[in-house]
Amino acid sequence: MSEALYASAAKYLKEQIPEHYHAVRLAVICGSGLGGLVNTIEQSTKIEFAYADIPGFVASTVAGHSGKLVFGFLGDQRTPTVFMVGRFHLYEGHTVQECTFPVRVLKLLGVETLVVTNACGALNPEHKVGDIMVINDHFSLAGMAGESPLRGKNLDAFGPRFLAISEAYNYRLRKLAFKAALKVGISKDDVREGVYAHVAGPCYESRTEARFLRMCGADVVGMSTVPEVVIARHCGIKVLGLSLITNPVVTARGKDAKKEVLTELGIETVVDDEVDTELMKADHEEVLETSARRADDMQSMVKCFADLLAENPVA
Repeated sequence: MSEALYASAAKYLKEQIPEHYHAVRLAVICGSGLGGLVNTIEQSTKIEFAYADIPGFVASTVAGHSGKLVFGFLGDQRTPTVFMVGRFHLYEGHTVQECTFPVRVLKLLGVETLVVTNACGALNPEHKVGDIMVINDHFSLAGMAGESPLRGKNLDAFGPRFLAISEAYNYRLRKLAFKAALKVGISKDDVREGVYAHVAGPCYESRTEARFLRMCGADVVGMSTVPEVVIARHCGIKVLGLSLITNPVVTARGKDAKKEVLTELGIETVVDDEVDTELMKADHEEVLETSARRADDMQSMVKCFADLLAENPVA
């Protein structure tokens, strides 16, 4: 992607949005089933752009991702905010540069803080379906295998060739997120902090892969977020990551077919106490259903976070 294409997209948007959105400082990326976050804005101030109409943007093809950029005033402080309603994924056939293209456009629009949300599966057995996890670090198998959004010629106008990513998720923003969650009535036991593992998808993880990710320190796993975060940090945007846990990830070893056969044939009597993992497999409809149930809490939390950020700017 060339600097000219990013500039072209930003120019297209700036020519059509009112002047008060030229000072947009906050952006929100809405994950699977979380497009309702855009309903938190003042509806009378809403302006929408279909991705198909914006230079350089590709189409989102996943259920729960409608594919539009929406501007509006958010919260009691009426913070000018831009929402990405739907995102792009590697598994759709897009390059990692195409998946992250909008983030640099957001930078050119003036965005300083990015709230990136996702639906994810729980690897940590203490994390429940419906919990909201504030991300404090990530682990990217795709990135480590070469699918980095910074691969190729560095665009020096946006950031450095070699990026330190050890503090990708801003500590002060995380504190504001927890304050926002508690302020809107989310139980302290339903909001957590942990590590997000990024995989390319679209397959959900095998049982062995899930155990490996858990062994590496990940609490949840999903198919997005990290490439966007890397690009945001590369161009100096501060990041808050929020994961909505929609399903448990299967980590059990599963039933042993040999033991079962030996018992059936009377050769040995072997107790197999492993669970039937076929009954536990992940499902995208389950993801969307859980997202819908928890949507109101997530919307209230993001809206309150925007107000707290307006009152307590993070340098």
